[in-house]
Amino acid sequence: MSFSMRTRMMLLSMPFFTLCARRCMKQATDVFDDWAHRGKDEGMERGHGPAVEEMLNVAIPKVAVNGNSFSFADLGCGNGWVVRKVAEHEQCEQADGFDGAEHMIEKAKAVDSDNGYLLAMFPETKPLQQYNIIHSMEFIYYLHDPKGMLQSIHDDWLSDDGWAVIGIDHYAENEESLGWPEALDVHMSTHSENEWIAMWNEVGFTEVHAWRANQSPGKPGTLAILGKKSQR
Repeated sequence: MSFSMRTRMMLLSMPFFTLCARRCMKQATDVFDDWAHRGKDEGMERGHGPAVEEMLNVAIPKVAVNGNSFSFADLGCGNGWVVRKVAEHEQCEQADGFDGAEHMIEKAKAVDSDNGYLLAMFPETKPLQQYNIIHSMEFIYYLHDPKGMLQSIHDDWLSDDGWAVIGIDHYAENEESLGWPEALDVHMSTHSENEWIAMWNEVGFTEVHAWRANQSPGKPGTLAILGKKSQR
């Protein structure tokens, strides 16, 4: 190896260059803002619908018992399709969506004036209230500290005895997804199934259950994780 090559590798290993590389990548919110402009968000419901349906069918019965009403929030709601879907449930008394892409929120508000849509930057944004169900699909791994976001969901977003359900398509066992960060030029936090599950337990969730939603031959499916807020 030449001196110049050794020097280059040493420089690239330094924290400054790691930070520079992180900053030079696109922000996920900018990518999805562009998608909203170009109408690419309209395919999200078709692509993610089956997995989300499966996840909601597990989560909602946890809180909608004995005729109880429930509140719901979708983090990374995009154009609001999940919010609108859950709002139709007869026991849903409130459904809100939060997203960091301004044009996604604008689209959601343009088609739905009955439910709440708020621009939010995660993990900094804290809710004005707590919810019985927190849902998220294809959101949390775009964060540099997904465990910190899980902690906030547990501590700040969920009401007592509330449940969170999150869908993740970018995980170590889904080999096809491992090229996504480079293809989109966006940071993604890559973890194995066991590492994701461990995070849920470490931040305080109980009754943690994980499964592959919408799995089929040749398709690993969505890593779906469900957990209940613990009483500390």
